[in-house]
Amino acid sequence: MTRTLARPRSTLLCVIAAWLAFYASFTLFTPALLDDADSVHVEVAREMLMRESGVTLYANGIRYLEKAPLLYWSMAASMRVAETLGLHSPRALVAFARLPLALTVLALALLAEAFARRLFRRVYAGLYAALILLSSFGIFIFTRITIPDAMVCLWLAMALYFFWLLERIALNPQLLDPARHPRAHRHSCYGFAIACALNVLTKGLIGLVFPVAIATIYLLLTRGLKRSLRRIRDFHLARSFTVFLLIAAPWHILAALANPGQGHPEPFRFVTEYIFPFHFGHWIVPLPTDGNVRGWAWFYFMNEHLLRYLNLRVPHDYDTVPLVLFLGLCFVWMMPWSAFLPQTVRWALPVHSAKWRSQLRRHDLPLKQRGQLLLVIWAAFVLFFFSFSTRQEYYVLPALPALAILIAGWLATVQAQRAECESKGLRDPARMPLLILAALGALFTAVTVYLLLHTRQPAPGTDLSDLLSQNPGEYALSFGHFLDLDMRALGMFRVPLVLAACGLLLGPVMALMLRRRKHPHTATLLLSAGAFTFLLAAHLGLRTFAPVLSSAQLAEAIQKQLQPDDVVIIHGEYEAGSTLGFYLERPRSYGRANFASGDGTGPHLRAIAPIGIYEGRSSNLWYGSFFPDAPHIFPSHEDLEGLWSGPHRIFMWQSLTDPPNQLPSGISPVYVIARSGGKEIVSNRPNR
Repeated sequence: MTRTLARPRSTLLCVIAAWLAFYASFTLFTPALLDDADSVHVEVAREMLMRESGVTLYANGIRYLEKAPLLYWSMAASMRVAETLGLHSPRALVAFARLPLALTVLALALLAEAFARRLFRRVYAGLYAALILLSSFGIFIFTRITIPDAMVCLWLAMALYFFWLLERIALNPQLLDPARHPRAHRHSCYGFAIACALNVLTKGLIGLVFPVAIATIYLLLTRGLKRSLRRIRDFHLARSFTVFLLIAAPWHILAALANPGQGHPEPFRFVTEYIFPFHFGHWIVPLPTDGNVRGWAWFYFMNEHLLRYLNLRVPHDYDTVPLVLFLGLCFVWMMPWSAFLPQTVRWALPVHSAKWRSQLRRHDLPLKQRGQLLLVIWAAFVLFFFSFSTRQEYYVLPALPALAILIAGWLATVQAQRAECESKGLRDPARMPLLILAALGALFTAVTVYLLLHTRQPAPGTDLSDLLSQNPGEYALSFGHFLDLDMRALGMFRVPLVLAACGLLLGPVMALMLRRRKHPHTATLLLSAGAFTFLLAAHLGLRTFAPVLSSAQLAEAIQKQLQPDDVVIIHGEYEAGSTLGFYLERPRSYGRANFASGDGTGPHLRAIAPIGIYEGRSSNLWYGSFFPDAPHIFPSHEDLEGLWSGPHRIFMWQSLTDPPNQLPSGISPVYVIARSGGKEIVSNRPNR
């Protein structure tokens, strides 16, 4: 029996220290929540606490049916802990809402460490895998927003880790005490099922499709069809599937029962068109109307899964990243470690080796090379899957843990074989990637020096939005607003630019010098230090840019003036000013309505004082607004004129840059209450 390589205490302390510094300290508190997905998701969790129900998600009092619940459950539970501790301020609740994603990153780093350490049988491989993930730009920047993709990474990595443990047991049974062999095999099968179920509750059906497809491709390549079928029968399929259903099925069943179809929605139609000399046919997906809407099951599985994948989802309120850019972003999100990717892939997939090709054909690859193949399939399948669907910049994230583990394995292997390379007169394989990184760092530093010399620090109190160019066609992308930066605006980013230049230049240069002096381990640690410096620069840059992406400052400006009976309205889509909902606590609460719920099963909870939305019935609240019990929060122009001249004070959020950016006609008088980040709050009454 071979003893498992244990994790050193120094590795654990190093990983926890890096995580605390960059994921569980100042980044929990700053910047404020951003408009759109960031604040919408936290608001959904806040309303979950008010409704005391986690089955149907709600935002601004309207059914929010498009997402799986696990992220929102975790944020709601974390905010409940904050309230139990007596922490009720928005700042404290935001920090606790961000905590589940921070803990997800820690779990992912520790899982990658264990995977790499056990696969490559090297302690440094585990340490490097964790540091690569923690210092990767993509993992860091997309956990600044409360989106579930880091959780997808965790559950996918967990599922494939348990799958690899099954392979390890099957191919090297001597690693375990024979008495523990059946139990370990069974527990690994259950672990795979649990991870898949949690992923389904996090992101939907891809939580099952990804791990099952990756494992299937791996089995076919390493065993062939017949042996794969025999191997699958060893996975306790009936019990594992039962475990999966016990975790994943209840919420889906309850959500479908709680949100049935309403009224008489129009059926699908298949129409044909004749364009000489051919007939063409296509399906027409009818849109809902007030009181006539399909239920959660259709919207969630058909619209949010199948039609979204085919770019036919309604409403079409999103953009898709071009394929070349999507694949290229894989290198950006892994910087600086992506410089090692070409050599890592050649090492992990040595198709040039006749021996490797022969072993692959005979289905007798060694365990380590099978693990490397699994990681390559993992990353490649994620990229391949999204090559045929709509894509956002962060859809590449589930591939990053596999790439991090591979790069860590390559670095640790090169480091261990250094003496052998020197004896053969071979150059350090890591030298060329580091030279490329140093050259890129020098180029970035030169650009930074030019910007420092040709830009000026704006005067204190300058609104960044006044310095930006406008590119509204790019705003459907996650960070499309950053494309508005020009020379004038970059003057506000002098400190982040200097820090970024230091990280991108000094990290590779110091690493190169230390590798030449035969200190490869210290060199890798210094390269990670440079990467963490770049993350600090990115966070400072995001904090500087946040007033353009958030309405939190506007909420703070009117908070003291706002009375319970005042009306808050967003002119445009709810997502454009969604931080108002969280920071102003709108809706204030939920109360019993005097009518039955849409399915006629009992009393319905009605949102009290939700935010009104003028000229913005679209995006996330669009579908839920057609249910009969949806609050009437979409005033017409006549309704708005009546409210404006009525007895209540109106606070209306208005963009100064993005359409609709003109005040509605016919409302008077108009008082500007606050202005920040290219947005303003206007009112029908002056400040008291």
